[in-house]
Amino acid sequence: MEPPEDSDGRSFVEVLNEKYSPDNFPLRRGPGMGVVVVPTVGPQGSPMKDRLNMPTMLVLNSCGIVRAGDQAEIAAFCAHVIELDLSHNLLQDWRQISTIVSNIPNLEFLNLSSNPLAGSRLEPPCAGGFSGVRRLVLNNTRVSWDTVLLLTREISELEELFLCLNEYSGVSASSVACPTLRLLHITDNSLQDWAEVRKLGPMFPGLDTLFMANNKLASIQDNQDVLRRLFPKLRSISLSNSGLDRWDDIEKLNFFPRLEEVRLQGIPLLQSYTNAERRSLVIAQLPVISQLNGSVVSDYEREDAERFFIRYYVDYPEEELPYRYHSLVTKYGKLEPLADIDLRPRYRALVEVHCEDKVEQLTIRLDQTVAELKKQLTSVVQLSTSSMRIYYIDKCSAFGPEEMKYNTRALHSYSIQDGDEILVVPKTKGPKLKS
Repeated sequence: MEPPEDSDGRSFVEVLNEKYSPDNFPLRRGPGMGVVVVPTVGPQGSPMKDRLNMPTMLVLNSCGIVRAGDQAEIAAFCAHVIELDLSHNLLQDWRQISTIVSNIPNLEFLNLSSNPLAGSRLEPPCAGGFSGVRRLVLNNTRVSWDTVLLLTREISELEELFLCLNEYSGVSASSVACPTLRLLHITDNSLQDWAEVRKLGPMFPGLDTLFMANNKLASIQDNQDVLRRLFPKLRSISLSNSGLDRWDDIEKLNFFPRLEEVRLQGIPLLQSYTNAERRSLVIAQLPVISQLNGSVVSDYEREDAERFFIRYYVDYPEEELPYRYHSLVTKYGKLEPLADIDLRPRYRALVEVHCEDKVEQLTIRLDQTVAELKKQLTSVVQLSTSSMRIYYIDKCSAFGPEEMKYNTRALHSYSIQDGDEILVVPKTKGPKLKS
């Protein structure tokens, strides 16, 4: 029997019975379609029906659950369950959560996001009930860092841990490492000092992926030797929307020995550059990476970026040149024959817009797409975007008009120059070529 103080509120068992009864959850029988569990024995007066259609992945989010319910019934009906989503419930007692989890022996994934766990203490005996979990989500729970450390000690094969939106401004070091953890999501917290991030290295020595976006991390303070040892297996890191404002901090990412993927969007350092400059300068600074902001860096793009980097800094005083500049000059030379050529991409062009008998000069942005150009042309040619076809005419080319048919294609990919023409034709007509 459950203690009287736990009698208020909805239980996990009650919600389970309600949601997965045959009346409310009529699963088809057959392989892969869920599991039909028929209890052989049950406590007298059990609220459970004779049978439940139970899948291996239980989604019980936003159900008002505050307590576990009868342990025997959890064990009888959830022995096969692998994933459990309890997010957005009212669980605020770790004992109740432990009762649920400890009676689901095959549980690998547990989502407790947005349960009010701030101030709730997890005792070591209860923490042992989580030992089989491999992926744990504690977003927006305000769970204490001491509880996090206890869980990482007790969960022997923890692989993924999500700690977003928990208002952490610091973390406590642990004397016991969690070598199995591969992925840590600690985005949207208040970590500002690299000294706090440094503690995560010894704590999670096998870390492969670290998401730290939307923290106001000000700098990366360690030197090359420390950084090489700190995250020896780190392959991917996200520092988007952090407070990084020096190129020195970006260069230090090269010291992580296995780093391949980096996300650096929205940092103060890059705000003054154009999109093209940001990407080229970061790629040139980070020869170790193969992906930037989720996009693959090809060999061609890398060489182009490194050459751009040299040209960008060629006129800087010697004392202001970044270290990377000298290594790239060693690789490519100073590229002085091109120093007087503006190799930065053009951002505007003055073109002639032709539509039937009307000709009008128009300045267009080259960083926009074909779809955006069509919107700009609506006020010039008095046609809707859906009723026009547009063609690009290169005045220096012997070829005829090229239809701009792909709405998502960027205009700069057409190499549009001042004096070129844009031909607009109503969809009912074809292009009228000049003789």
